[in-house]
Amino acid sequence: MPRLTPSISASNLSLSLPGGVSVFARIDLALGPGRHGLTGPNGGGKTSLLRLIAGQLKPTVGSVAVQGEIGYLPQRLVLEPAAPVSRLLGIEDKLTAINALEAGSANPALYDVIGDDWDIAEKTTARLAALGLDHLALNRPVGSLSGGEAILVSWAALMRQRPGILLADEPTNNLDRTARRRLMDGIGQFKGVALVVTHDLDLLDRMDRIGELRDGQLRWYEAPFAAFEAAKAVEVEAKERALTQAQAELKREQRDLAQARTNQARRDRVGRKAAGSLPKIVAHARAGAAQVSAGKSKKLHERRLEASRDRLEAARAELGRGGKLKLELPGAAVPPGRDVLELDHVRPEHTRLDVSLHLRGPERIALTGPNGIGKTSLLACVMGAAHPESGTVRLLVPARLLPQGLDLLRDELSPLENIVGPAPDQAEDNRVRAGLARLGLAAAKAERPVGSLSGGERWRATLAALLLARPLPQLILADEQTNNLDLDGVELLTEALVGYPGAFIVVSHDRQFLDSIKPDRTLDLG
Repeated sequence: MPRLTPSISASNLSLSLPGGVSVFARIDLALGPGRHGLTGPNGGGKTSLLRLIAGQLKPTVGSVAVQGEIGYLPQRLVLEPAAPVSRLLGIEDKLTAINALEAGSANPALYDVIGDDWDIAEKTTARLAALGLDHLALNRPVGSLSGGEAILVSWAALMRQRPGILLADEPTNNLDRTARRRLMDGIGQFKGVALVVTHDLDLLDRMDRIGELRDGQLRWYEAPFAAFEAAKAVEVEAKERALTQAQAELKREQRDLAQARTNQARRDRVGRKAAGSLPKIVAHARAGAAQVSAGKSKKLHERRLEASRDRLEAARAELGRGGKLKLELPGAAVPPGRDVLELDHVRPEHTRLDVSLHLRGPERIALTGPNGIGKTSLLACVMGAAHPESGTVRLLVPARLLPQGLDLLRDELSPLENIVGPAPDQAEDNRVRAGLARLGLAAAKAERPVGSLSGGERWRATLAALLLARPLPQLILADEQTNNLDLDGVELLTEALVGYPGAFIVVSHDRQFLDSIKPDRTLDLG
């Protein structure tokens, strides 16, 4: 029989969390062969949508239909640390059967296990070599693999299955530049239906279409990423015009209400003078009618004003971030030529590195290198969180580290309390509130527990904790941040670093991100 064309379809698909909170609603989906990128804010439901398609979740409303075998590469792999690589690849039983026959077993059932795969070891080794994993023995424990190696081995296992449908959730996270390129090449060569959740701009550039899941709705745009950005820019311009119109309308209604109050006060004065020459019964009747009329006019203007406020808030919500980041940090500035950091033949423990570096003034350095070489360990030595096996570290200015896990904040405290403590003085309180407001955490959001904030708001609070805490840092260390951020978060981090007056060292494999922050030099540890 001819093989059916793989496809994914969904109708009226909705998902709600326990308690009735909607993740997304009434999504229709029809995907045929090709590469489909899926992006959108963190926490918007992208992973949930993949799990619904994979059959791991059930929709609240609607249905999903797939035609073809599914291969699913989740963001967080569930691994057996003691299992051999051959089990992760799905070939352990075949290798065991081949070894048993070669050792002299006469069990006929072993032939059924092997089938036509007598050369499975050679084929698998060649597949791993194509991914740069020719150094991996098939009996090596899975727990000894790096995160990047585990992802690539899992990819090899999926491709061995030859699925018609590929679902991949942030597959390039934690991969170095070489591994990313190999995995992206593999996705580019996939012939079925590929639905890839990613914020990796290089990977999005390889997609045939780009979908954005935002505010519970899924919209599709033409690829490459530049076309997606252009379409989004047109939408943002329209939202900015709507915001400007709503602001002007609110000012007009406020002005009309003030004018109506002035006119009413004038009428009241004239009415009181005229009432002195009228009979009391007539004067009372006129006064009562005037009060009713004034009350109706006041309520009408107040309703219009409230409606204008509602439209303004709706326009602000539609616009989302609401403008570029403007954060002044004069205390973080570093004069040109000032010594910031000196590393003299530093070797972090359990690495083979030997790093010497002299950083002066507001210099910007990109730190790159293969997975597992010791970049994170080197940053820990700079911050004093770890001691090098050899060499010396001289940190000469206040510094702050933005770690991979973004775990700077305590969930039970507000952004304000995380930065200044429970009892700040008034000047410090005002300074931090102003900084939080410029980062989009004004008023009540600055005082809400971090654990109740959205993913985007939590990231803004984390960035505030990095940039606003005393003493102001004159050196920022950022470790693989784009792995954790959606496109809005990457843009915000880029703006923060570009506008930062101090020095920074950024660890990243993301070429487009590094290009956007314009480092003065790149230190490749490979």
